[in-house]
Amino acid sequence: MASADLSSPSPAQRLPGAGGALALLLGINLFNYLDRYVLAAVEPELRKEFFAPGDPAALAATGSLALWFLVSYMIAAPLCGWLADRVSRWWLVGAAVVVWSLASGAGGLVATFTALVLTRVFVGIGEGGYGPVAPTLIADYYPLAERGQKMSWFYVAIPVGSALGYAFGGQVAQHLGWRWAFFLVTVPGLILGVLCFLRRDPRAARAAGMAPRRASMADYTRLFRIPSFVANTAAMTAMTFAIGGVSFWVPAYLVEARQVGSLGWTNTIFGAITVIMGLAATLAGGWLGDKLRGRVPGSYFVVSGAGMLCSAPFFVAMLYVPFPWAWGLLAMAVFFLFFNTGPSNTALANVSPAPVRATAFALNILCIHLLGDAIAPPLVGWIAGRSLVDGHPNYNPAFLLIAGVMVVSGIIWLLGAHRLDEDTAAAEREAG
Repeated sequence: MASADLSSPSPAQRLPGAGGALALLLGINLFNYLDRYVLAAVEPELRKEFFAPGDPAALAATGSLALWFLVSYMIAAPLCGWLADRVSRWWLVGAAVVVWSLASGAGGLVATFTALVLTRVFVGIGEGGYGPVAPTLIADYYPLAERGQKMSWFYVAIPVGSALGYAFGGQVAQHLGWRWAFFLVTVPGLILGVLCFLRRDPRAARAAGMAPRRASMADYTRLFRIPSFVANTAAMTAMTFAIGGVSFWVPAYLVEARQVGSLGWTNTIFGAITVIMGLAATLAGGWLGDKLRGRVPGSYFVVSGAGMLCSAPFFVAMLYVPFPWAWGLLAMAVFFLFFNTGPSNTALANVSPAPVRATAFALNILCIHLLGDAIAPPLVGWIAGRSLVDGHPNYNPAFLLIAGVMVVSGIIWLLGAHRLDEDTAAAEREAG
């Protein structure tokens, strides 16, 4: 009996090697977001190189780099999510990381803006093979009781990697040129990708050597009949729209509209705010969601919604309060903006049936990016570029729109909280 227990852990047990798997996935996620936000950090330098000064279309064009990345990401994610329910998830992650690392390095070699767009498309394809699979691996390794905390640790890579991207990209662009910002992230990514090929798919351990159950079409269609999955995806879409607009354009806004300092200095300060407040908020949100679980119905949604409703007024106030005081308001807005990261993704894993969990994350990725941060950067750039103030882009109208979307996101989470515990229990009964 003991031997059988060791070869086939129960759903309430973590799998052997879970800590190492989480550490590797965290490292990959760190470089994932560092690579994304290096682009935002060097955007003013890209604009200078590829567009004429004062070109009103320049902001929308550079904003479209995020759009093209996300288009390829959204197309690749559902296919890779489907594959992840059928092939080794570690092999799929390893191949994806290698692809996006090589594509990112190629971005430093381009001679035209069109070629730069093409490299971002391949970065998106690579990340589409990673995004829906990594959190699914964590759910495979860890039981429900530990999943919220471990998801929060995994997602601390978002603020930390984003902050490093801003600071690293800004400093490298200032001292070595923007191309080196892309070159220097390539080799670490390749190393992390190769390490994935050395790991064994955790589903084999859960099934005691038996092949995991293949998903049927009914499993896929059932996702859209899970109220918590639908509500979570809708709220995350609005949240992703807000984060996409803020993260891509705040550095340019601080330099051009508020004139708080040089690009390198501003990116460093904004990066420090993002890493400190984002790290604290991601861990605090995950801890609070777990702490309230069993006490407050739908605790993960309640924590997520409350965070978004708190972020909006701080963000609006930052637009009108002079610096340096506005730094404090921006820091609080960032803190509450990241408060939902762990709880919302944990809820997504908890309510998704195990055979289609990777596909559930892939569909979520498709929706939140198609209607979220694929739209936000070019839209903010378009609005700002056509409402100049003293010759500078006027970001305030677009940022006020983003604040309204934050409020919508929070309301959706709070309205959906009453179904979360019921949908989680249903998925656990099926898995157990």
